[in-house]
Amino acid sequence: MNAFTQLHRILVVEDDADLSRVMAVHLSDVPANVTVAADGRQGAALARDSQAWDAIVLDINLPGVSGLEICRSLRTLGDRVPIMMVTARSAEGDRIQGLEWGADDYLVKPFGVAEMVARVRALLRRASFHRGASDEAAPRGEIVVGPLRVNRAQRRAWADAHSLTLTPKEFDLLWHFAAHPGQVFTRDELLSTIWGHAHDGYDHTVNTHINRLRTKLKASAANSDWIRTVWGVGYSFAASE
Repeated sequence: MNAFTQLHRILVVEDDADLSRVMAVHLSDVPANVTVAADGRQGAALARDSQAWDAIVLDINLPGVSGLEICRSLRTLGDRVPIMMVTARSAEGDRIQGLEWGADDYLVKPFGVAEMVARVRALLRRASFHRGASDEAAPRGEIVVGPLRVNRAQRRAWADAHSLTLTPKEFDLLWHFAAHPGQVFTRDELLSTIWGHAHDGYDHTVNTHINRLRTKLKASAANSDWIRTVWGVGYSFAASE
């Protein structure tokens, strides 16, 4: 590693001592400084300082506080540090729940350490790209379109001065659309941008989230047809509103 290589900061929350030790050794090759928390309470306390981490690798089944609770708590606070869930649960429902609560990727045990490292590197690259793209799209971190206001720093949105109660992914979708007015996005593009490769093949997820987002927008503002369906292609944001 040369002097100009960025050293990332990664938090691993895993109660299996042998596994966490192996994970820490291999993640150091990212390259990264790796901190390990052995239970949910310690992990939750360390994760709250999200500015200290470039990525968090989080087991679901933890003593004290579950990984799902830690993930949901971070997303409720608006933290966008990339999170990869690691668990022995392989059922689709568990996988979807983790992703719906704000995880960016999901890895099922047993897994190969090479795949784990590759996925973490992908999360870091995607996070870096989105930071740059979002800053370029809206340097002040806020977008206003008529009666709609979306604040990225606070991760809050208002329509006709009414505060919108959005899930983390709903907010990410709204911000992405508002930052690219008039641009048409396919479902695959939205899956890749908002959810990442962990959600490949779950096109219905995009439809479900957009329908919920539209419902919330319409409940708060009249004539709020901002997100429009482009039949046979995908969706776009109607900036003319």
